[in-house]
Amino acid sequence: MAAPRTLVVGSGFVGTRIAGRLASAGETVTLASRTRPAVPPAGGADWTALDATDREACGRLLARLRPDRVVLVHGPSDVTWCEEHPDAAVAAHTAAAENFAARSGGARLVLISTDNVFDGSRAASAEDDPVRPANAYGRAKLSAERTLLGATADAVVLRVSLVYGHEPADAGKWLNFYSACAHRLLRGERVTVPADQWTTPVLVDDVAEVTAAVLRADGPLPPVLHLGGPDRVSRAAWASVIAKTLGAPPDLVVPTARAGTRYASRPENTCLTSRLLDRLPATKDTTVRGVAEGARLLAGTLRNTG
Repeated sequence: MAAPRTLVVGSGFVGTRIAGRLASAGETVTLASRTRPAVPPAGGADWTALDATDREACGRLLARLRPDRVVLVHGPSDVTWCEEHPDAAVAAHTAAAENFAARSGGARLVLISTDNVFDGSRAASAEDDPVRPANAYGRAKLSAERTLLGATADAVVLRVSLVYGHEPADAGKWLNFYSACAHRLLRGERVTVPADQWTTPVLVDDVAEVTAAVLRADGPLPPVLHLGGPDRVSRAAWASVIAKTLGAPPDLVVPTARAGTRYASRPENTCLTSRLLDRLPATKDTTVRGVAEGARLLAGTLRNTG
């Protein structure tokens, strides 16, 4: 049997890791984005240039590749940028979802979405809780969700809580929360982080594993699934776990209020729980690790690679 052909749209931190996970398993994977990824995906995935908002370009790429599955991890994903450019954020996310939903040709479509589609008034949100975005990024992702689910039956929205993992200090972008804290702590610098913004962090490798399981699942799936880590932690408490794992002085972590920080537009609770993931045959045996285990796994990589 021929290996499945998968197209991953978006070459950021999450998209590149998903492409690498699938390619390492022997699948034929193409990663598509406006610019070549800074870190090539593992496993030999191919890369091709694509503007996902260009309807004709998406059609040509789908006609050429004829993928069995499509994973949409497209941006913009910087919450602060989206807040400053709300109309552009909604337009970009919606256009990409529409372009692939209209031309998928029966491929399974998975959209990686966000916990920001909720307003944060609950300690954690499940799949059937009412959506109420609290910021422009959440509104953009919700628009993409509705566009995709309204256009095709074989689509799944996988909402993922805050994703973290190793990124080098010189990655040339805003780093994910773990890496941003860890690099500064290892340099002996203070990290000032909110004690009033809560999340359920997910290691990027676990996101890739769950996405792979959803893609290979037999038969129909629920239209919306949630993936949150097992720990509900404030950013300040999480930074303290990182510091302890790295052997950094605990007083380098300085708790603050999220108002007036980069996190001001985030809801108080960006936490997800699932009533479905553990019951589905495809995903029930997938392990999602907590922040302490994730920090231990990443500490060695950080010291070895910087």
